[in-house]
Amino acid sequence: MDEQTRIEIEAAAFRTLRHHLMEKRADVQNIDLMNLAGFCRNCLARWYQEAANERGIAMTKDEAREIYYGMPYEDWRTQNQTAADDAKKAAFEVAFRENVGEIKES
Repeated sequence: MDEQTRIEIEAAAFRTLRHHLMEKRADVQNIDLMNLAGFCRNCLARWYQEAANERGIAMTKDEAREIYYGMPYEDWRTQNQTAADDAKKAAFEVAFRENVGEIKES
């Protein structure tokens, strides 16, 4: 397989994953994704931002999230996010630390 074809297939797989998480399974909470898989929609947006930044394209976290979510992140949260119980929050802290790094207080 040539390099351009590989890139196009990888991009198509990313678009399919995004569509699945955003359209087919918007009910799946980010905290559950992080706790089970070690990544969530926000991670995908961050990876998008990092790839843009590596190529010299300035992009903030909020800009990347809006591109990924197709709307401002706060709008997505209002429409789709449900409250997490204390057990999920505790598991998230562990999963985030293991997969992303230390949680920064905002």
